[in-house]
Amino acid sequence: MFLPLLLLAGLWSASASISCYNDDGQPVDWFIIYKLPRVKRGPPETGMMYKYQDSSTGGWVDGKSLMNSTAVAVGRTLLQLYKSSQNQSEDLAYVLYNDQPPPEELSGTIGGHTKGVVLLDRTQGFWLVHSTPRFPPAAKDHYSWPENGLRNGQSFLCVTYSYAQFKNIGTQLLYNNILVFDYSVPDAFAEDLPDLASAAKHCHVKAPPWNRQIQLNSLGGKTFISFAKYNLFYDDLYSGWLAGALKHDLLVQFWPNSRGVLCSNCSQTYHVFNVQSITFPCGTSFTSHIDHSKWSVSLDNSEEAWICIGDMNRDMEEEKRGGGTVCTNDPSIWKSYRSLVTQYEPCK
Repeated sequence: MFLPLLLLAGLWSASASISCYNDDGQPVDWFIIYKLPRVKRGPPETGMMYKYQDSSTGGWVDGKSLMNSTAVAVGRTLLQLYKSSQNQSEDLAYVLYNDQPPPEELSGTIGGHTKGVVLLDRTQGFWLVHSTPRFPPAAKDHYSWPENGLRNGQSFLCVTYSYAQFKNIGTQLLYNNILVFDYSVPDAFAEDLPDLASAAKHCHVKAPPWNRQIQLNSLGGKTFISFAKYNLFYDDLYSGWLAGALKHDLLVQFWPNSRGVLCSNCSQTYHVFNVQSITFPCGTSFTSHIDHSKWSVSLDNSEEAWICIGDMNRDMEEEKRGGGTVCTNDPSIWKSYRSLVTQYEPCK
C-alpha cells in the first residue's frame, strides 16, 4: 500500500527543463537524501524523516517535511513525472526500474539488483539512484511513499545531466540489466539514445567485458563515475572491483540480513569493511540491520575523498547479479558520510 501524499500544486510547468529539485523547490545540480529508519514503536511518520544535502548545505541538514510529500526534494523531483498531460509526451522520456517493483507492477523476471528513475526532455534530465523497494509508483499513478519503505533506512542520489550524458547512462543500464516496470522512450529519443531504449526493453550486454566504468559530468560540471556490472561479472562489486579501481580501502553500508552475506575482505591490496552502526551528529543512531541504504566511503581521505551511492549489497547472490554505484571525489560529502560510521567489522 502506498501512503497518501501531501500535494504541492503548481510546482512545475511544461516550459521548465527536467531537473533535480531541492526542498525549497529550486532546481539543483545534485542532491543526496538519507531516509532514516523508523523509530522503534514510534508513529509511522518517524519512518518518513530524512537528512538532506546538496552543494549549498555543507553537509547534512534536516529534511523539511516527510518523504510522502511533494514539498520535499524527492517528491518535487518526481512530480515532474506525474503530470498526466506530460508523461506520455513525445518531448519526454522516462525509465522506471526496480528489482522489487510496486505490487501492481510485479514481474517474474529476475534482473539486476538495481533501483532508479531516469527522466529527461530534449535538453536535460536527471538520474535518480535509490535503494527503496516498491518505489516509485508507475507514471499513470500519483506520487506516494510505500508502506514497506517506513521501517528501514534508504538512500537517494539525484544528479541533473545534459541530454548528451544519457547516451552513456543508457549503456550503464544495459550492464545493470535493469528490471523495468514502466517506461516511455519516444522514437526521437531512441534514435539519439539507443542503449537507453534497449535497456528499457529489458535488453542487456551480450559480450565481455562484463563491467564498465564511465565518467559522467553533471549539468553544473561536477564529475561522477558510474560503475556498472552485469550478471556474468561473477564477483562482489566492492572487493572485486570498486576498491581497486578507486585505490582506497572502503567502508561499505548495505543490507546485511540476506543469505550468504560476505565478510569484510582484506585479501586484496585495498580492503573492504562492512559498516555495522551509524550515528548522525544529532544523536540518531542505528545499526545496519535496519538500514537498507547502499553506500561506500573511503576509509580515509589522505589522497582522495571518495563517496559512492548505489543499489548493491555484499552477498553471494549479488555476485551473480547486475548492479552498480555512482561515485564522486568530494571532501565535504566524504566527511558527512565518514563521520557517520561508528563501528565496522574488522577482517577475520
